[in-house]
Amino acid sequence: MGYAVVGLPSPLNAVLSSNNSSIPGGGIEDPNHFAKPTLPCYKWRLVISYDGTRFSGWQYQQSPPTIQCIVEKALIRATKLERKDLHLVGASRTDTGVHAWGQVAHFVTPFNYDSLENIHAALNGLLPCDIRVREISPAVPVFHARFSAKSKIYHYKIYNDIIMDPFQRLYAYHSTYRLNAVAMREAAKHFIGKHDFSAFVNASHNDRLPDPVKHIFRFDVTEMGALLQLEVEGSGFLYRQVRNMVALLLQIGREAIPPDIVPKILATQDRKELAKYALSAPPHGLCLVSIKYNEEHLQPPPGCPVTSYGRHHCVSKCKLPFY
Repeated sequence: MGYAVVGLPSPLNAVLSSNNSSIPGGGIEDPNHFAKPTLPCYKWRLVISYDGTRFSGWQYQQSPPTIQCIVEKALIRATKLERKDLHLVGASRTDTGVHAWGQVAHFVTPFNYDSLENIHAALNGLLPCDIRVREISPAVPVFHARFSAKSKIYHYKIYNDIIMDPFQRLYAYHSTYRLNAVAMREAAKHFIGKHDFSAFVNASHNDRLPDPVKHIFRFDVTEMGALLQLEVEGSGFLYRQVRNMVALLLQIGREAIPPDIVPKILATQDRKELAKYALSAPPHGLCLVSIKYNEEHLQPPPGCPVTSYGRHHCVSKCKLPFY
């Protein structure tokens, strides 16, 4: 079964087949928001990028503002629908200060579109400059931004030099310690595979108990001059799991502890054990890069408009006189 990374072109048409609040592992923040629609509806997928610096993460709340709240307000104005009718769902609940290049979300409308370029332009015109919809595409009924995801890819960037690059300060953690990238790479290999990550999850306000067993497909440590990029791909991640894994790798990179500490902490399944060695890495170095889905969930349904990647404006005739 092939995987595809959103965003690429994709799907539409239909009736939502289930109440999202009944799907295991969903964790619903507002049950009324996900009430089962009774009318036929069309489903649309968004690929969203944002600078998370001034936002309190993705998940809906009005104050302080979140990405979901602001995107919903733009959708309400662009579609003339109510929040309860849009059913906007994001693939990943990024934390306060975390960025995204490839966040995926879906929403529904009771009507079809002939073209998606106009609503695409309208949304970006309504959104602040630190949030942008990169793509809008029609989605098949079975597609769900969160529950259809097969894997997620995150980057964590570390600026490893004595003097911080001011242009990197909002998007990379500054480490003045000379980090041993070889040791970090060796330690990162211990995370690969299927493990119980209970030792790497922070307590959440969520009332459900998430499955602590996650599958990490790869964990790369790449040196790019002074910038050290950690790239991890997994089936899913627990609350602050990535930042906790990075925090431990930073301590290993400083050579304060050996790489083989990773499997020992994993085996304890105890968050208190990790706390003996490291605290969570700051959020601003973390970015949700992309989300992968099964190919069949990205197939365009019949009678749908093509994916919109935005449109270029051109001037057909110069209106200024030549001098």
